[in-house]
Amino acid sequence: MRIIALDVGDRRIGVAICDELEISANGLITIDRQSKNFLGQIKDILDEYNVEEIVVGMPVMMNGTMGIQGEKVIKFIEELKNEINIPIKLFDERLSTKLVEKALIDADMRRDKRKKIIDQLSAVIILQDYMSSRSRG
Repeated sequence: MRIIALDVGDRRIGVAICDELEISANGLITIDRQSKNFLGQIKDILDEYNVEEIVVGMPVMMNGTMGIQGEKVIKFIEELKNEINIPIKLFDERLSTKLVEKALIDADMRRDKRKKIIDQLSAVIILQDYMSSRSRG
């Protein structure tokens, strides 16, 4: 089964996809959320890769509650559900972006390069963690 993960931000949406055996997750694209057709771009990906499930990273606060960004993600999911008929799962993405950013800084990557890939890599972490949690049952 093909699964994609979305790391939804105010400006960008990182997209990752797993292989057909659900072993590994790979960064696919970063979508500009300011674009008029960002939902159409997601639909195109779903069709092109025959995706059967979507995992959306839920930015849960450290105390376990949903903050403002979580509410924005819920609103995004409602918009997406109006456009597609594929199951959407929420997955706790607490600290995924921070972990990626720290790794890229430690790798001495410049800020402008980090901005181009950080959302995709966060989506990769979300998807890999989601697949690992499913395999643990």
